[in-house]
Amino acid sequence: MFHQRARTAALDDLLAAYRPGSAFLASGRGVLLGRGVAARTDRLADVGDLLRAGTADSDEPARPAGPAQAPGGGLRGPVALGAIPFDRDAPAAIVVPEELVWAPPLAEAPPGDRGRGPLPGPWTMRAVPEPAAHVAGVERALKLMADAGDDDLAKVVLARSLRLTGPGPVDVGRLLRNLAWRDPAGFTFAMDLPTSGEGPRTLIGASPELLVAKRGGAVVSNPLAGSAPRSADPSKDQRRAVDLLGSAKDRHEHAVVVEAVAEALRPYCRALRVPEPELAKTATLWHLSTRITGELRDADTPSAVLAAALHPTPAVCGTPTAAARAAIGAIEPFDRGFYTGAVGYTDAVGDGEWVVSIRCADVAGDTLDLFAGGGIVPGSDPDAELAETSAKLRTLLLALGVNQPPPGAG
Repeated sequence: MFHQRARTAALDDLLAAYRPGSAFLASGRGVLLGRGVAARTDRLADVGDLLRAGTADSDEPARPAGPAQAPGGGLRGPVALGAIPFDRDAPAAIVVPEELVWAPPLAEAPPGDRGRGPLPGPWTMRAVPEPAAHVAGVERALKLMADAGDDDLAKVVLARSLRLTGPGPVDVGRLLRNLAWRDPAGFTFAMDLPTSGEGPRTLIGASPELLVAKRGGAVVSNPLAGSAPRSADPSKDQRRAVDLLGSAKDRHEHAVVVEAVAEALRPYCRALRVPEPELAKTATLWHLSTRITGELRDADTPSAVLAAALHPTPAVCGTPTAAARAAIGAIEPFDRGFYTGAVGYTDAVGDGEWVVSIRCADVAGDTLDLFAGGGIVPGSDPDAELAETSAKLRTLLLALGVNQPPPGAG
């Protein structure tokens, strides 16, 4: 048996209070900071049983009408936060914090000094694989798809990594503030990860993609697939957006993901709405986006169950899943770990949010491993795919204050 303390805080206080080893997640519903460990599990399937074994200050019989009326923004019972890896069979990192602190959404914060600033350098940078090897990997994936046919392998998501080493321990708190204030309307996270060495290890990022959110009987998923880099020139930027929306290759890639997400949710839903794709933007990229909404057959279906049913989507793996994962294992020269997994939270009644862990870095000591990937479908251009990963890597590079373009950038 355990007990979780819950309280509210001001946004600035909450960001300033973050320290490596804590759990932080910001979304449009609010900001959560978990400190200390009351309980933990390395299996997403065990989260429900774990939460039922404890109590919390916010454990109330009725849900508040609005998020500002109670600690946790209407969350009930103990709340678990954490990360699940890309490999469904690998251990997750999920904790029930001793203390849960809640604040309103970042987007509601008044303008002012938000404490952003570059991290001290200089930084050394090493690409894994080298750009030419990533291009060769894309060519290999295209050949695998051509040899197999669409029914056996229709899409493969290939990633590359960038290892940055600085002059001293990375200031994870400053990096988190840079990410949070760069895009206050997005999903920003910092989750403690298991480590075999000294000091904390953190998965930190700013993801644009919602895997699944569940509140009562309502469920939402917002898959993204198909992207184009932003431009500082407004005319060029708008042209790139229009071209993306009209791109047959990108719309096909997007449709594959949306169909898979809808099929995974359909058994749980009495009604499901799948609209046409729209454009979504971050500071560095345009995306094709489809916001799928549904009404659950059983309002008690936990968000963790829905996340497990959806993960990994074709947006981060490919399709069919087994064949795409085999191709990734054969081509990518590194273990993804928690990149393209998911981060999120769930409360004792199963409400919660899970975000795809992209635009992220694995940080330990003076080293950051950054990751970026792209969906490969028949018709993909290997050089364009390399450029796409370079654009995605810029999210973390800009947050660090690194003006140097990643290897492979045009």
